[in-house]
Order: sequence, then structure tokens, then C-alpha cells
Amino acid sequence: MLLTVDIGNSHTVLAIFDGEKRVGCWRVTTAPRATADELRFLWRGLLRDAEVTGVAACSTVPALLPALRELLDSLEVPVVLIGPGVRTGVPLHVDNPREVGSDRVVTALAAHEFYGVRPDGRGRPVVVVDFGTSTNVDAVGPEGQFLGGALAPGVEVSLDALATRAAQLRSVELTVPTHAIGKNTVAALQSGLVLGFAGLVDGLVARIAAELVAQFGAAPVVVATGGLAPLVVDSCRSITEREPDLTVHGLRLAFERQQEAGRR
Repeated sequence: MLLTVDIGNSHTVLAIFDGEKRVGCWRVTTAPRATADELRFLWRGLLRDAEVTGVAACSTVPALLPALRELLDSLEVPVVLIGPGVRTGVPLHVDNPREVGSDRVVTALAAHEFYGVRPDGRGRPVVVVDFGTSTNVDAVGPEGQFLGGALAPGVEVSLDALATRAAQLRSVELTVPTHAIGKNTVAALQSGLVLGFAGLVDGLVARIAAELVAQFGAAPVVVATGGLAPLVVDSCRSITEREPDLTVHGLRLAFERQQEAGRR
């Protein structure tokens, strides 16, 4: 079975695949200073008796990369660590391809594979809204090319900033408010954060979709992913599809492509 590991700034998602089927998935807090031994201990505790025959990983946490590489180098199975120079089959149509996070690349790969191909085989654009530490709104072309996108703070990051910088505001439970007009501080914060971010996403998606229509003559499919997607997605009017863990599916696809290329 294939182990996929998506290390983000706040959370790490590990998933096990049996072929194309995801048979297990775990979300844990990212520890930026973890050692290779600590990572190994965590993985073993989660996987238990699962027989891992390959690993695909990506990380947006530079401080963790040395420990991650050390652990991957010690494994006796095929390993793919997504980063600059690793071919994923995703053309990067941006000014500096090395600036694009590996998670955004493999997420674009999965978005095109799952949503960017019509039943008749023709391609169509996709917009991916990834709700995580940051809120990413990325555009994928009809041939699977990564076109760039927009980056905004995440919901939790914004709440933490408000609680830290505003003396009379505090951290609150993030839930969907019943009304946009908050009658108290808690309700007002929930409205501003949850409904406010829904409005931000809808505005960005509308502008990005208009540019995609102008460029390709087709409206995009809009898909939500990421750990905070369930909090905001029902308040968004622009999102039509959901896949909470699109990135780990992209890691599986990238691993399979690397294996196929190695057999040629």
C-alpha cells in the first residue's frame, strides 16, 4: 500500500491507498522541530500493521525537510518527495516555478484528473479553493497546467491575529453563525470570519473564473479542499465540488507517474 504524507504549516495529513482507493486517513498537528525518529514513531503509531510499499510526500515547512529526508532515505521502499526538479506532469505557467509550493502542484494534478476532464475527454479549467493555514485560490487550465492564483490568510490565522492585536477581542469557537448581524462580540467575530471569508472566496473565484472564460472560453469547475473547508464551504455560493483531501490524491498520482516513468 502507498503512504502519502502532506506536511502543512498547521497540520500533517497522512493517507494510505490500496490502488486508487483511500483506505485510511489521519490529520495531526505539524511539529516543525520534529526529528526523523519522532516522525518515524508517529507514522508507525498511526499505520500499525499496514504494509507500506511506497511513500509519496510533500512539505511546505522548510524546517522539517532535513528530518523528512533523513526518514525517507532510511526506508526500503520506493519514495517520492515532491519538490523543485521532480517531474509531476504539471506545467507551471508562472513567473518563477520554484516559488510554487509542492502542495499546490500536486493539488492541481488531482484537480485536473478528477474534475478537469469531461466525459468526452475534452479538458476544462478548474479553480481549487484550499482552506488551510492560508486560503489558496488556484487556477488550473484545461490541459492540467498550473496558472497561478491568489493567496490570502487562513480563517484561523486571521482569528489569532485579531485576538493578539485587538485588546477587546478574543479567540472564539469557529462555527457558522445563524445571522450576519452579530448581536454580541462572539457572534460578530464568527460572522466576520466565516461569512467574511466566504465572501472573499466568492469574490476571488468570480474574478479568476472571468479570466479563465476569457482565456479558454469555458467556465471552470470550482472545488473546495483543505482542513477548514467544512467550516466555510456551505456559506460560499461559488463552490460546486468538494474533496477534503485533494492533496493526498495528488501525491498518489505523482507517485504513480514517477513509477511509470522509471519503467520506461
